[in-house]
Amino acid sequence: MFRPAALFIGLRYTRAKRRNHFISFISMMSMLGIALGVLVLITVLSVMNGFDKEIKKRVFSMVPPVTVTTLADFVSNWQEVQNLVKQNPNVISTAPFVTGQVLITNDGVVQPAILDGIDPAAEKNITELPDKMVQGKLLDLKPGEFGIVLGEELADRLNASLGDKITVVTPEVSLTPAGVIPRFKRFILVGVFRAGSGFGFDGTLAFVNLHDGQKLMQLGSSVSGIHASIKNVYIAPEVSQQLAAQLGPGSRVTNWTEQFGAFFHAVSLEKTMMFFILLLIIAVAVFNLVCTLMMVVNDKESDIAILRTFGATPKMIMATFMVQGAIVGVVGTLMGVAGGVALAFNVTALVDWIQRVFNVQFLSSSVYFVNYLPSDPQAADIIRISIAALVFSLLATLYPAWRASRTEPVEALRYE
Repeated sequence: MFRPAALFIGLRYTRAKRRNHFISFISMMSMLGIALGVLVLITVLSVMNGFDKEIKKRVFSMVPPVTVTTLADFVSNWQEVQNLVKQNPNVISTAPFVTGQVLITNDGVVQPAILDGIDPAAEKNITELPDKMVQGKLLDLKPGEFGIVLGEELADRLNASLGDKITVVTPEVSLTPAGVIPRFKRFILVGVFRAGSGFGFDGTLAFVNLHDGQKLMQLGSSVSGIHASIKNVYIAPEVSQQLAAQLGPGSRVTNWTEQFGAFFHAVSLEKTMMFFILLLIIAVAVFNLVCTLMMVVNDKESDIAILRTFGATPKMIMATFMVQGAIVGVVGTLMGVAGGVALAFNVTALVDWIQRVFNVQFLSSSVYFVNYLPSDPQAADIIRISIAALVFSLLATLYPAWRASRTEPVEALRYE
């Protein structure tokens, strides 16, 4: 017999012998319960990570990380401000813009929209709008030609197609001999984009050339502000504070978290709560392990008494049963991790196969942002889940092992 003896005896107790088949069966169920809990937890968190990643990818593809404006809502010396913003080491590129709320009309249909005047060449360094074009090209927005690019949903509502003349009405009014009338300008539809984010970009955004936007908004050579892309979108609040301090009073620096931060915080909180809720599956399996070890202790009372008479200490007895419970926990966790990782990496293909075979659609892009089940297994989640399962398993062994160590040899052998 090899040493330590507690490990040797604990390993022997985990194997079925003669009349111990029932206890071994319960041990196997405990092991499978832990494995199932780990598998479910890894898969669910991977799917939530996948949704989180897809949503962020779609939001960040259309929303500039940092925006610099002023309290007056226009920047006259924008070239100077742009140079100051570029001096920040976290800033990758910048682009001026003009923006305003407008009404867009076509064929008797009126729709509200947010109109952005942009530099098409610089926009590719800020957002992925050029890659979102489904009709036309962003570079077709040439200064002085008054072209306009609409979101696909907005274009559908207006019954507009390429080449149509779109009327843009601004909130500003003009004084004429006939009275006060709203200002409007006709644009030619030169492109349609599809962001497909589920945040309404396709139904609310319209883009024109920066020069044309300045004329429409009567800004002259001024702009509404400066968009900036940064190295890490998750440090946008810190970069905003740095730029605000650098630009001084009168400036206003915003970032994507002010518009979408609450949503992503809710997603993160949901993921955290889901982690703790699904841990209950592992807790149930661990509770089953406690019952199993208690039955083993009752079944092995005579063996424990004999070991005690041979000189085994209470610590050795306690370690023996902790080894048995730990083995169940370790094997169950390893099985769960292997199954969970395999399922997490293949759940997208599996769900797609089920949808094709049974001709059903579980996910709709109009509701869930995507029409497939995304998955993004992360090592940090897998490690957390594994540690939690192992800790639960080890804690489950303490009370049964302590009860075993308290066994009195005389009482246990009295009726043997």
